[in-house]
Amino acid sequence: MPNIKSAKKWVRASEKRRKRNLDVKTRLKTIYKRASAAGAAPEAVAAAASAFDKAAARGIIHKNKAGRKKSRLAKRTAAKA
Repeated sequence: MPNIKSAKKWVRASEKRRKRNLDVKTRLKTIYKRASAAGAAPEAVAAAASAFDKAAARGIIHKNKAGRKKSRLAKRTAAKA
């Protein structure tokens, strides 16, 4: 455990960020599963793409990962249609 006051604050802040980022990543997985499910509405696919873009813009996930997930989702929905 750090002894310096600013280091203690840094530990608290990083833990808070870690939990928030984990929450967003978990939500992204759920959104992705719903959008890739059979008979998913086009709005669900668009919402998933938007969520991935937002997460990438905030630095929660890498921009290439967001692009890869969006591409795979579009490919999957096109195959079902």
